[in-house]
Amino acid sequence: MFMTLLMLGLVLFFVPHLMSVLAPGARASLKGGLSDKAFKGIYALVSWAGLILIIWGFYQSWYGGGGDQQVYTPPAWGRHITMLLVLLGFISLGASHGKGRLRLFLKNPMSIGIVLWAAGHLLANGRLADLLLFGSFLIYGLLDIATARGRGKLPSYMPNPRSDVIAVVVGLVLYALFLLVIHPYVFGIHV
Repeated sequence: MFMTLLMLGLVLFFVPHLMSVLAPGARASLKGGLSDKAFKGIYALVSWAGLILIIWGFYQSWYGGGGDQQVYTPPAWGRHITMLLVLLGFISLGASHGKGRLRLFLKNPMSIGIVLWAAGHLLANGRLADLLLFGSFLIYGLLDIATARGRGKLPSYMPNPRSDVIAVVVGLVLYALFLLVIHPYVFGIHV
């Protein structure tokens, strides 16, 4: 049952996002006569519903919900590389909201952050639920990076060095928060 919730959540979350990446014309026709505000509201509600189902289904799969079967054995060094990749991923996420050189260099820092986070988790976890969750985010992130130029989503501005400092600080704070609070106390997973 919980694997079904996880998969339903992945579909609800990724279908709207993939339409933006792979089929912007279909997304525009779906928008139809809706106002921009109404369309974004529906988009956000569907995405949030998907995210809630993803978290709930994934969390429950840890407790025998069908996703705990081992698909592959991660390498012994995978956990250590994961720590580095997730740290870099959070710094990339921090860079996605500023106007620094880091964002200009990465070009698509949000998706790069998602790819680093997902790839790292796939190196450290080999259960079915992990493969579904992190594999889906990895594929989405790679698709978004690959199609960004065609959609005109590459940044162009005069960089502000302050934004790079903020990106690193935000990344470090998020990393510490997830490592010390969210992973052990919210997800019950000590890293």
